[in-house]
Amino acid sequence: MKKALWMVPVAAVGVAAARKAGSAARGGEDRAGDRWLTVTVNRPEEDVRQDGKLPEPLERLADRIDVRTQPAPGDRGTELAARLKEPAPPEATSVPARLAGQDPRQEVRRALREAKALLETGEVMLPDTPPTTRPTPGGRLVGLLSRRSGGEGVL
Repeated sequence: MKKALWMVPVAAVGVAAARKAGSAARGGEDRAGDRWLTVTVNRPEEDVRQDGKLPEPLERLADRIDVRTQPAPGDRGTELAARLKEPAPPEATSVPARLAGQDPRQEVRRALREAKALLETGEVMLPDTPPTTRPTPGGRLVGLLSRRSGGEGVL
């Protein structure tokens, strides 16, 4: 049994290498900076693009992003997708860049999350600051993780 355990990480590395090689063979069209970032909004498509306008958080970025809407599968609202017009360079989409808050896609993710919140509830909910009246180890950890999420709602 112990001999078989080393095969799992080796297989995962092999799969990742094969995907990367396949992407390179297709001309790199699957680069992270080119991907559509998508949220599903629990609203009909006509509510998402009222009078042909984007929701305000996305409107702020309108000159830098492409946006598309389409019905969500199973008649469950609308898929709202956005991506940067100019693909982000690979070094800007790396893990260190994301942790430092320098990934240009973070602003798009934040705008999509805020647009979804505005369309579904009418406001963007933010956590109370500070979450506790005195610093605790747990509070410090929550604060660190909140800062690292870059306002995207994702760690």
